[in-house]
Order: sequence, then structure tokens, then C-alpha cells
Amino acid sequence: MKLFSLFGKKTDAPPQKIEREDDGEELEIYSGMRVEVTAMDGRILFVAKLLGLHGNQAELHQYSEAMLPKTEEPLPVRIRGYSDRERKAVYMEGVITPLPQNKWAVTELKVCRAGNDRAFFRLETDLDATATMFSGLTIGEKPCRLLNISIGGARINSEYRYHDGDKFLLKVRLLEGRPESAMFSQVMRVIEKDDGRFEYGCQFLELTEADQEQITQNIFAAQRQKRARS
Repeated sequence: MKLFSLFGKKTDAPPQKIEREDDGEELEIYSGMRVEVTAMDGRILFVAKLLGLHGNQAELHQYSEAMLPKTEEPLPVRIRGYSDRERKAVYMEGVITPLPQNKWAVTELKVCRAGNDRAFFRLETDLDATATMFSGLTIGEKPCRLLNISIGGARINSEYRYHDGDKFLLKVRLLEGRPESAMFSQVMRVIEKDDGRFEYGCQFLELTEADQEQITQNIFAAQRQKRARS
């Protein structure tokens, strides 16, 4: 499987550029960019692809189920994307109105700033999971706890010692009745806890677009179920 770029390919419009916060260089946004759409009060609405970018107008093609009812009224939103190459989140604002087939028109689109924070909505969890190493001292399937998950990665807790750069297959069922998700993962951060266990920040590798769609749908379904219980 090829590693799926969160930004995709440049298509029908030249990139828009903004000045980066740190060194004054420019950061591009362009059609094919995967984004998270939130209400102005911070409520997560849906994940989408930003397509048809032309000036301050574009379309959003939903990548997850929307967590809001369809309305004909224009809705101001915040739009956050991420450059996997630049390791930068890109913050935008705009006004969306619904189109057929789970699409939204975006007008008044503007880029506000870039930042170093995480790109996508992260679901807090406490679920049984397994990590399977195919070589090394911890070879084989070992139990762990999934603490949170996003489209691009996860945080797990384990009694087993892994190292920065280690790769394993992470498997978890986010919802009863839904297929188990399996993500090839790489350890990016190691935190040794006082109780002798370890927490690992992991990045998902070699995900296809279909893989990311399934993870996104499961995350949003789990979030809705979590809110319904609260």
C-alpha cells in the first residue's frame, strides 16, 4: 500500500500561500487537502476534502458523516487542514452551504494562520487493543490500551517496552458490531510512567484512502455514541 498524502495532488487551481509563523516562509493549501470542519464554537462537524479551490471559493466533500442537520442557511465555520510534509496545521475560516451528495459550497474562504498543533480531531478512549511486532524482543501479539485515536495516529498504554521508531500492527474495535480496525503504526514518542508501564505516541503508516475513510467513520460513530451516553 502506498502512503496516502493528506494533501493529495494539485488539481484545478494554483495553491494559495500564507506566511508561516516561525520563519516567514510560505505554506500552501490546494485542492485535495483533507480538512476538519468545526463550528465557530468548536463543535466538530465533519471531516472532508477541500476541492475545486478557486480564489476564496471551494467545495467540501464529506469524508465522514456530518454531525449537524442539513440546513439551507449559510453557516460560518473554521476549517483546519494539515501539511504532512511541513508538519504544520493550517487554519482557515469560511461560510458553508449544502450541496447534493454530501457536498458543501465554501465561500469567503480565508487562511488565518499556521500552527504546530495536531491536525485532526482526536477521540479520547479507553479500549482493549493489541500491538503485534514481527521482530525483536517483543515479537508477537501483546495486549495494550488505546487511549486516543485520530485519522493519523494513536496513543497507547502498554506494559511492554518499545522504542522510538519501532513498527507494529495496532488492532482495536472502536465500536461493537463494527469491523476491527488494523493500522500499521510506528512509535514516535515514548513516555515511561511511574507505575512501570509505558505510553506511546504512534503514527499510522501506509494507509490507503479507504483505510482512512473506515477509521474516520468509526471515530465519528464512536464519538456520537459517547455523546449519547453523556
